[in-house]
Amino acid sequence: MQFRKSYTPILFLALTFTATAAQASQAPIAAPTAGPKSTAQFIDELGRKVTVATEVRRIVSLAPNLTETVYALGLQERLAGDTDYCDYPKEATAKPHVGGPMSPSVEAIVALHPDLVLATTSINRIQTVAALEHVGIPVYVSDPHSVEGLLAGIRKIADITGASTSGKSIVDDLQARLDSLHAALNGSTSSRVLFIVWSSPLISVGQGTFIADALKLAGAESVVKSTKNWPEMSMEEVVRLRPEYLIFARGHDDPDAGNLDVLRTRPVYRDLKPVRDGHVVSVSDSIDRPAPRMIDAIEALAHQLHSAAFVTRQHDSGARAERSASLAGTSGKEGCPCGL
Repeated sequence: MQFRKSYTPILFLALTFTATAAQASQAPIAAPTAGPKSTAQFIDELGRKVTVATEVRRIVSLAPNLTETVYALGLQERLAGDTDYCDYPKEATAKPHVGGPMSPSVEAIVALHPDLVLATTSINRIQTVAALEHVGIPVYVSDPHSVEGLLAGIRKIADITGASTSGKSIVDDLQARLDSLHAALNGSTSSRVLFIVWSSPLISVGQGTFIADALKLAGAESVVKSTKNWPEMSMEEVVRLRPEYLIFARGHDDPDAGNLDVLRTRPVYRDLKPVRDGHVVSVSDSIDRPAPRMIDAIEALAHQLHSAAFVTRQHDSGARAERSASLAGTSGKEGCPCGL
C-alpha cells in the first residue's frame, strides 16, 4: 500500500498510546546540552506532566495537523523540523524532515535541538515519545477525539509556545463559524452517511473519532456505530446499513473514489441507493486532519448535504436587509413627522 502524504491512510494503521513508556526501546543516543534555566510545567492531553522552556524557540512537529497548527499560530520561523508527510502549507515541505510520523528518526530530532516536540496519539507511537523523554527532550502529546478537543488543543499549544493571543483569536474565530453553522442547520434532519477512509479494504470511521464528530457538526450521522476507530467493513454490511450519502475525502487511495460516473459502473456500488440518487460527496482531505482547516471542510460538507438550509438562510438575511433599508428610508425628509 502506497501512502499519500496526508493524514487518512496512516490514521488507521497507526499504533496507539496504549503501551507504557517502560516498554519503549531506548537507543543509546547522546543527550542534549543542559536545559534552559527557566521552565514551566504543562499537562498534555494524555495527562502527562511536561516541563517546557518558558521561551520555546525551536519546535519539531511529528504530524501534519500539528505542523498546520504551528503555521496557523504564526510560529513557522520556530519550526525547526517536521515529517515527510507534512505538506501544508507548502512551505512546510521545505523544512528539515525527521522521517515518517510512525517511525521518525530520534537521532534526527535530537540533532535539531528542539525545545519542544509536538506529537499526537493518532499517528505517532509511544516508543518515540519515550525515547525523546529519555534524552531530556519535552514532548507534548495531543489526543484529538472531537472538534471541541481540537480547539482546546490549539489553545494549549498556543499557551505552551507563548502564542496565547494568536491562539485565542484563532479559536474564537473557528468557534464563531461553528456557531453560525449550527444556527444554519437548526431544524435540519441529519443525513445518514458512510464516510469511506479507504476503499480496499473498505474502512470507515468509528463513533469515537474526530471525523465522526466533524460529520455531526456538518449535519450528518455516520451509519457505522463501531467502537473501533477505523473499522473494516464488507460491502454486504454497507448494503445493510443503507446510508443516504457516501462521503470520500479527496486524495484517497483510489483516484476514482468519489467519482459518481465511475461508481455507477462498479459492481455493488452501482446498486447502492446513494450512487443511484447521485448522493456521492467529495470533500477536502482537511476533514481528516484535526487542524484549523478542518472547519473549512465541515462547512463545505454541510453546504453539500444541506444546501437548502443555506439558501433559506441567505433569503432570510436578504429580506431582513430589505426591511432595514425600508425602515431607514422612513427617517428621511418625506417620512419625518416634524416636516423638516
